[in-house]
Amino acid sequence: MSEHAAHRNEAQHPESHQKPHDGDPGLSGGTLAEDAAIGGADAAATWDERYRSKPRMWSGKPNPQLVREAGGLRPGKALDLGCGEGADAIWLAQQGWTVTAVDVSAVALDRARSHEKAALARESVHAADGAIASRITWQQADLEQWQPGNSFDLVTAQFLHSQELAWQGPLRTAASAVKPGGTLLVVGHHPDRLPPWGGAGHHHRDMFYTGDELVQELGLAGPEWQLEVQTSRERPVTGPEGQHATIADVVVRATRLP
Repeated sequence: MSEHAAHRNEAQHPESHQKPHDGDPGLSGGTLAEDAAIGGADAAATWDERYRSKPRMWSGKPNPQLVREAGGLRPGKALDLGCGEGADAIWLAQQGWTVTAVDVSAVALDRARSHEKAALARESVHAADGAIASRITWQQADLEQWQPGNSFDLVTAQFLHSQELAWQGPLRTAASAVKPGGTLLVVGHHPDRLPPWGGAGHHHRDMFYTGDELVQELGLAGPEWQLEVQTSRERPVTGPEGQHATIADVVVRATRLP
C-alpha cells in the first residue's frame, strides 16, 4: 500500500500524486485516503481495484525520507509496512537488508514482485556469480489484524493514512516489532500542511498526525526508546493538473534501547 495504501511512499506517489507521478513523494493526486491500503477484505478489494485502474500507481522511487534516515544504518532485518508496488522494499534489499514487505493488495504485491524481478535481472548483468537471490519476502495481510512473528532491526511505515482504519493500531504494531537496538521510522503527511487539491480525503483530520501526537501515542518519549529525529520537513509537490504547492512531512525516527 504505501506512499503508501497503507501507502506510503514519499516518492511513490500515484501518477497524479508514495509513490505522485512526477516523482513527487507521498501525496495522492486524488485524496490522501488513497495513501492507505489497510483494513480487511473490503480494503483489499478496494485497493486491488485502484491498482487495476492504472498501469502504475506510484513513482517507482524509494521515499526520500527513508533514503535519508535509513541510508546510514547497518543492514539487518527490515519490515516495510504498506509496501505498495515495492520501491522502498527493493531499495532496502539493494542496500543489503533482508526485507519482509507487507501490503493488503494482491495486485500491488504482484507488481512489486515483478519490479523486484526486473531489478534482480539488471543487477545480475553486473554480478560475477550470475543471478542475485531475492532478499524480500512479500506478504499479503490486513494491517488491522496482522502481527509480526519476528522482531526487526528496522521497521518503516511511510504514509499509513486511511479513512477506513485509524493509524494508531498499525503504528503500535510497527513499534512493537522493533528489536532492542533497532530503529523505528515513521513518515506521514502533516495535517496542517496538506496540498490544496487533495479533495475530501484531506479534511479527515484523524487520518493524520503531528510528530508530538505520534511520539505520545507510541510512547517514544518513554524509557524504552531514544528519540533520534522528530521533525517536519517541507517539500515541493506537483498536483494532477500541474499545480505547485509546498507541503510538509512528519518524520519520526527512534531507537529501541537494549
